[in-house]
Amino acid sequence: MTRIIAGAAGGTPLTAVPGSLTRPTTDRVKEALFSRLDAFDVIAGARVLDLYAGSGALGVESGSRGARTVELVESDARASAVCQRNADLINGVLGRKAVTVHRTKADPFLDRAPEDAAWDLVFLDPPYPLEEAGLSAVLEKLAAHLAPGAVVVVERSSRSPEPGWPGALTRFAEKKYGETRLWFAEP
Repeated sequence: MTRIIAGAAGGTPLTAVPGSLTRPTTDRVKEALFSRLDAFDVIAGARVLDLYAGSGALGVESGSRGARTVELVESDARASAVCQRNADLINGVLGRKAVTVHRTKADPFLDRAPEDAAWDLVFLDPPYPLEEAGLSAVLEKLAAHLAPGAVVVVERSSRSPEPGWPGALTRFAEKKYGETRLWFAEP
């Protein structure tokens, strides 16, 4: 069972995407990730973008921990519906519409993003079949929409190569948790 770990909705169970459509981030990895993000002091008041959101667990966790706004981007209809249920849950707990769901692919979402869009924290957990060139193209588009001091977190299989970072992003850390590897980058 996936749950919100901490914050205003800590302990609240989340709806999971049925079947093997997505790879949910395990609670162990999520706890370690958010511990690191708390140390970076990047969550409270942040504008968060969760690309390839799956169930939206990472974005919703950010909302529970004090992010100002969260945008969940998911193209699959079933996963997007789960994102909406989880967004409605956290919005109800918070008493405001902090989390918004966009049913679209990452590339067109970034193509349509306003020029002044500036996210402080971005999660990318693309499906494993997404080729490295596709991920690099998304990172290139994303780089134009980051606030100063933003943190970008890419989650992939520990067997995947390091993402091809565009010139506007620099990796500053990485961590492996069993089958999962996280890369952290900044503008």
